[in-house]
Amino acid sequence: MTQITEFILLGFGDLHGLQFLLFGVFLVIYVVTLMGNIVILIVVSADHSLHTPMYFFLGHFSFLEIGYITTIEPMMLRTLLSAYVPISFPGCACQFYFFAALVATECFFLAVMSYDRYIAICNPLHYSSIMDYWGCLQLAGASWVAGFLAPILLMVFIFQLTFCTDNEINHFFCDLKPIMKLACTDTQVAEITSFICTSLFAFGPFMLTLASYIYIISTILKIPSTSGKQRAFSTCSSHLTVVSLYYGMLGIVYGFPFGPQHEDLLKLLSLLYTVFTPALNPIIYTLRNKDVKVALRKLVQ
Repeated sequence: MTQITEFILLGFGDLHGLQFLLFGVFLVIYVVTLMGNIVILIVVSADHSLHTPMYFFLGHFSFLEIGYITTIEPMMLRTLLSAYVPISFPGCACQFYFFAALVATECFFLAVMSYDRYIAICNPLHYSSIMDYWGCLQLAGASWVAGFLAPILLMVFIFQLTFCTDNEINHFFCDLKPIMKLACTDTQVAEITSFICTSLFAFGPFMLTLASYIYIISTILKIPSTSGKQRAFSTCSSHLTVVSLYYGMLGIVYGFPFGPQHEDLLKLLSLLYTVFTPALNPIIYTLRNKDVKVALRKLVQ
């Protein structure tokens, strides 16, 4: 059996002459998303009023988003201009690893950010002692380390599979399901490992995030005044919107058993969480956040 040395990314197939228009649209989205996250990083670093745990984690989240979109979108743009984009076996493994690691890290940061909001709203008297600089540093460091350790075992099992003659990945990047589909050996161990890793490193943080918001919402509902409720909810509404979008998209793409007949639908849904959700995040965190808008206005002036 001959082990293949490279894969071919088929991208979006025949786009009936729309590839240059779509390339332009997605290139603009990529640049705007990059600039949006860079602006958030600059604003959070430059404005001393934003040197709080909430914005410390937002800075990390924006940096993470830059890495996340840069792992996927340049290759996706190449697939729009060419029907067959070659990627080496190590290159594909590398792209999958960084994509999976950054997805896991994002799950951990969303959980940490919801924990920060939980302490701020449900335990405000102890907030400054729990979420001090050292505590924030530990939570951020643990999120990065756990995220980048999370896919290692899955990587080992997937890329130890034998890939024989078929090397065409019907996707715009090296994703889990399209890669495993090409294996000509039994994928059962890799599939079980994938399920365990997903349960631990995506579903685990999701449950922590969900628990935090159940406590947050129940605490907000107990606040007697309407203005108090609105003020408390405004501090976490941006994050709640991002969490809902992110886990909603991940749940649809990886939670449902898509068959071969749904490959085009899978690609379209993958666009939502690799392109459109990251593009919306800077908008949500700036337009729906009064502190960031005020800081941005000061920086521009």
